[in-house]
Amino acid sequence: MAVSPRPRHALAIASVLGLALGATACSSGSGSSSDPDSPECATYQQYQGNDGTKVSIYSTVTDTEADLLQQSWKQFEDCTGITIDYEGSKEFEAQVGVRVDGGNAPDIAVFPQPGLLKRFADAGKLKALGGDTKALAEQNYSADWLKYATVNGTLYGVPMDSNVKSFVWYSPKTFKDKGYEIPTTWDQLIALSDKIAANGEKPWCVGIESGEATGWPVTDWIEDLMLRTQTPEVYDQWTTHQIPFNDPRVVAAVDRAGTILKNSKYVNAGVGDVKSISTTAWQESGLAITQGKCTLHRQANFYANNWPEGTKIGEDGDVYAFYFPAVDPSKGKPVLGGGQFVSAFADRPEVQKVQTYLASAEFSNSRAKLGNWISANNKLDIANVANPIDKLSVQILQDKSAVFRFDGSDLMPAAVGAGTFWKQMVEWINGKDTAGALAGIESSWPR
Repeated sequence: MAVSPRPRHALAIASVLGLALGATACSSGSGSSSDPDSPECATYQQYQGNDGTKVSIYSTVTDTEADLLQQSWKQFEDCTGITIDYEGSKEFEAQVGVRVDGGNAPDIAVFPQPGLLKRFADAGKLKALGGDTKALAEQNYSADWLKYATVNGTLYGVPMDSNVKSFVWYSPKTFKDKGYEIPTTWDQLIALSDKIAANGEKPWCVGIESGEATGWPVTDWIEDLMLRTQTPEVYDQWTTHQIPFNDPRVVAAVDRAGTILKNSKYVNAGVGDVKSISTTAWQESGLAITQGKCTLHRQANFYANNWPEGTKIGEDGDVYAFYFPAVDPSKGKPVLGGGQFVSAFADRPEVQKVQTYLASAEFSNSRAKLGNWISANNKLDIANVANPIDKLSVQILQDKSAVFRFDGSDLMPAAVGAGTFWKQMVEWINGKDTAGALAGIESSWPR
């Protein structure tokens, strides 16, 4: 795709990241050593033996987050003698194909969409995971996560960072002052929305404008509601087109989302009417909460980057988030999220060792300690996660009762997931009926 469907890495990086970088840079250097026999390097013995080699990595991660990523594997480089040549690009989805076709493929690419990974695997460009990498990936990640990097029965990628999208942000102080309780079911969520609306206030603030990617936030709503109204198996059938896009079950999920998104009594708090949703930047769409003009904002954990400087996140803070309630909690805890996958175009020994390291507990904990990062790696120690919303996200990812599914639009063909799905949902917000919008998406599915 020319545009990353989830600009979660490069946009609106909070100043706290810069502080974290400065604080941790001092400590990481003192603990590393270029002597592979030093005590500090004991953890990396299995990756040694390729001193003086170089491995290139290409991904979507840029700016401050790229600095933190490179810092997280510095000790690995010092102890193994393998240099990681990292490059991040906001044009990754378009440029990785150009590089591969031009015979200039990176050794490792970090794919933000399973569908893009599959395209290169189907073309015979990617290398299957080596034995050590595969074994470690299977130890540290659930089968649900590994299936997104599996193509025709072969595992081609290792999950890396993750995000959780099934959240509703709110102001703990507002809830306390007004006596609101955290809803734990869909009916309670609607009852709370009605209570706020009865006071003459619009409860929800929403924004889906994102440049060329305008529309993606509303597709997250649809995906979350598909998981809450249907079984995980039906969700999988929907994202793989085993059922049509205008199937009655999809219609029901869209219409349920519409009971909030197209309800003039509910939206758009602090901004305007329903149509203002399509022109409100997603980065700014929740800020009305901190201004006392909005009560509820459904958005992923990475929205933490967008709150104004100095905003305290936590149960006793200025803002926090609760789990987007299930319609029927007895059917489990559906969780929508996303993430990136580490795949290799080369299988030299040093490349395999870097890929194996990126599947390890050591890497996940090293990166998590630097802040603003979570992973579905089950060896990630939650004590290494500082941000309260990230802690909550890791708890959800490690909850065995949770039923995780990957962002649907990232699983669909690009022409649909990053094309007609986005565009038709914008038209739907602006007044198009559900049947017409879904028929338009269905007709665009590649035959």
